[in-house]
Amino acid sequence: MSFISVMQSYSRFDLEEYLGKISDADIHKTLEKDKLSEMDLLNLLSDQAIPYLEKMAQKAQKLTIQNFGKTIQLYIPLYLSNYCSNECVYCGFSKKNKIERKILSKEEIEKNALEIKKTGIKHLLILTGETPQITPIEYLLDAFRILNKHFSSVSIEIFPLQTEEYKLLQKEGVDGLTIYQETYDMAAYEKLHLSGKKKDYLYRLETPERGAEAGFRSINIGALFGLADPVKEAFFTGLHASYLQNKYLGSEISVSLPRLNEAEGGFKALFPLSDKKFVQFILAYRLFLPRIGITLSTRESANMRDHLISLGVTKMSAGSMTCVGGYLEGNNAPQFEISDSRSVAETTRILSEKGYEAIFKDWQ
Repeated sequence: MSFISVMQSYSRFDLEEYLGKISDADIHKTLEKDKLSEMDLLNLLSDQAIPYLEKMAQKAQKLTIQNFGKTIQLYIPLYLSNYCSNECVYCGFSKKNKIERKILSKEEIEKNALEIKKTGIKHLLILTGETPQITPIEYLLDAFRILNKHFSSVSIEIFPLQTEEYKLLQKEGVDGLTIYQETYDMAAYEKLHLSGKKKDYLYRLETPERGAEAGFRSINIGALFGLADPVKEAFFTGLHASYLQNKYLGSEISVSLPRLNEAEGGFKALFPLSDKKFVQFILAYRLFLPRIGITLSTRESANMRDHLISLGVTKMSAGSMTCVGGYLEGNNAPQFEISDSRSVAETTRILSEKGYEAIFKDWQ
């Protein structure tokens, strides 16, 4: 059974009708359970659960410490290229945007790596736009040969590949894959992705499985909140993570909750996600999947990130730049605007003050 089949099983399910019938008794019953069902997840994502956020937070904090200790793994992103052949209406790298396009040379990759290395971070996330002709497998392999000299873990957030292509990268030392479905709403997906390979909804939906089959140690998924109904997005993201965790025992599965930030082109969130609902979703994920990783990026403000440290998050970016080669020169257009511009050292200090340990290297 594929995740496509899981989604199809909900094609006749009236989610809005179910949400409208959730009672306080349902929330109490869910919170008393140790193992939650899919409907329990939906209960915790509902507006009916908002008065119970404190109880959810207490349970989420306990579960997180049990499974992860008081630790937060830090990582940093490096953009290799912003060339893109897709037209996504919400993205700063969209091919229709008149921005300066850039791809890093081998020398520039090395220089950025050395600059990032000074922060002490050992986990690197590599990003590109989605143009395989500009950043083919050969280019990526060369880049990873350079980066693996400096970092213990290199993950990718690039255009979707076939399993055999992922295996080539995995053999070169790439150990993680981040891939966002953007939106699980197929009708919305069609309207938001106007041209390019990314228009293929099902191909993208199956990408995490191809990465897991290739042997990646970690798989990170998520929806970009702001593009479609947030409760539905959170629900199907949770189902997707549960499906992957149960099927691919050799991969650590994580979820991210990126909220749409300002980008080139002026696109505004169609379905804004409030801070309260954002926190609620994190808590619901932790209660539904106690062993899942939860990633928090610098899209969120410093204040928001500080308050979320103890509520279920296990991984955070720090010192991030979202423009190509930004650790040496940050004058080309970013993919999106970050909200927390604090350095790695500052982030580490905040974690320490809250009684948490910043993890720079979590495996050998």
